Amino acid sequence: MHVTMKGQVTIPKNVRESMGIIPAETEVKFLQDDKGCWYLAKITAENNKVSRFRTAHQTAKLIMSTEEIMALTRA
Repeated sequence: MHVTMKGQVTIPKNVRESMGIIPAETEVKFLQDDKGCWYLAKITAENNKVSRFRTAHQTAKLIMSTEEIMALTRA
C-alpha cells in the first residue's frame, strides 16, 4: 500500500465495505497489541461523540420567514 507525502493511505473499497466504514461519516482508530501489531478499528457510535454543530440542523426550528429576517437586517 502506498503512503502519500502527507502520511495518508487509501483504505481499499472491500475493506471499507466489510467494516461498514462510510467516507466522511465514520471515525476509525489505530490499536496496537502486546506484540506490536497494529490494527484499524471502527469507532462505534457509543464511543464517538458527534459534535453538536454537526446535528444542529436536525433540531433547529424555523420561526421566521426569509422576508422577516431580511427586514430585520435592513432596519
